[in-house]
Amino acid sequence: MRRLSGIVLALLWAATGAFAGPSRVVSMNLCTDQLAMLLAAPGQLASVSYIARDTRASAMADAAMAYPINHGLAEEIYLLRPDLVIAGAYSTPATTDMLRRLGVPVVVFRPASSLQDVRARILQMGEVLGREDAARALLADYDQQLETFEHAGPEAPRAALYAANGFTSGSKTLAGQILRAAGLRNIADELGYGRSGHMPLEVLAMAEPDLLIGTSPYPRGSRSEEVLLHPAVRRLAGRSGAGQIRDADWVCGTPHVLRAVAALAEERRRFLEKEGRE
Repeated sequence: MRRLSGIVLALLWAATGAFAGPSRVVSMNLCTDQLAMLLAAPGQLASVSYIARDTRASAMADAAMAYPINHGLAEEIYLLRPDLVIAGAYSTPATTDMLRRLGVPVVVFRPASSLQDVRARILQMGEVLGREDAARALLADYDQQLETFEHAGPEAPRAALYAANGFTSGSKTLAGQILRAAGLRNIADELGYGRSGHMPLEVLAMAEPDLLIGTSPYPRGSRSEEVLLHPAVRRLAGRSGAGQIRDADWVCGTPHVLRAVAALAEERRRFLEKEGRE
């Protein structure tokens, strides 16, 4: 139904004979912010979420400075006079429901859980913005770059994704697929984590991954992040120098995931060189 809503909007815009897309678009989700900034026509995107300017989460924080921001509140978004609001599946339902009752079209995007999903989200954004040609061009570039990476083989280095609260991700997640596209095997797959879950520190230590991909701690203290300071985690992170850190390129299903793949592929190259395996 969500995909149909985008198709219906496109048909309605085409029927009016006007610009084949909305003229005032408001995005209220970090990931749709970035896709919209990549594909929107000049002047088409009226506002992005405030998180789009957060360098810790947004891969396009600098670009977002050119747009007015919103905080996902129905009242402020309605006053922006949008003819389309783009939200995420986990955006505040009260806001999207209120906007629909006020007659504002809303399209909801599901989060990407795979590299294939990234392709689908690019095309979906092009559809709802009436920017199909731009989306196809962006997709062609995405596919071309992705083909240059070496996927993990049976002898590839073993890596672990490890975050606050011992959170890890398997191959049925976007993060896990980034790992594999960089030529690394994921220990989460060996241990039965197809998707995401808590990996006890003891399990991580006994698995002895070649590489550890962690996260940067947020300012101020956090008990959930204390596990990342444990000597066992630090030892594993230090096996390849300082260890690879996940950044804003990992957060959303956009073409920026390719930068995360490239960074990991370079980490893999350095590890193999150090081990004398290249």
